[in-house]
Amino acid sequence: MTNLLFVLQVNVQNAVADTLAKAVPAAAPVVQEKTMSLWDLAMKGGWIMIPIGILFLATLFIFFERYFYIKMAAKTDTDFMNKIRDYMLHSKLESAQNLCQATNMPVARMVEKGIKRIGRPLKEIEESIEIVGKFEVYKLEKNLVILGVIAGIAPMFGFIGTIAGVIKIFYNISLADNISIGLIASGLYEKMVTSAAGLLVGILSFIAYHWLNVMIEKVVHTLEYNTMNFIDLLQEPTK
Repeated sequence: MTNLLFVLQVNVQNAVADTLAKAVPAAAPVVQEKTMSLWDLAMKGGWIMIPIGILFLATLFIFFERYFYIKMAAKTDTDFMNKIRDYMLHSKLESAQNLCQATNMPVARMVEKGIKRIGRPLKEIEESIEIVGKFEVYKLEKNLVILGVIAGIAPMFGFIGTIAGVIKIFYNISLADNISIGLIASGLYEKMVTSAAGLLVGILSFIAYHWLNVMIEKVVHTLEYNTMNFIDLLQEPTK
């Protein structure tokens, strides 16, 4: 009798355990999200990311080098033209010329050329100042054309990467003779990453090119204004 009760108790416990196991579902496996760094993502683009990366570095270097150079050229000394005016009105041409040589600004070099031409026809003085001004603007625009070229060719490199990714997809499919996400994933990575990188570099170069041009235009307007004041000064009577 005791054995029978023990067997019944064990059976009841097993039945309860089975019921609870069916009622409470097993915990779902924890899926760990894989994170990908920007460098790892760039590596998915393949070899075409090398020239795109070089274009990106060239864009940064040219932009910052030109930016600080133009900012330095755009600095204006409010007392410079006042001192030049004072020297000119008192016929102190040598002092005015020394001031121009001691001032590292485009307008100073232009005014210096005009002072050296004093005594010649006004038209000749204007032409000599204009020639110096063109050289100064040329120095401001140095390497800007490279930014324009990068803005055009960087998206093309991205397009080449897109074509390479599509070719890789079809090549993998031809080898496996079937279509699956695993086969086309690497090609899609290369296609999308290179396209995005090429467009990004192209947009940055385009913005940098036009930003610097706007800065140069402001400098040119300042040079023209100061040149006009200097030409007017030449026509005033001296003391």
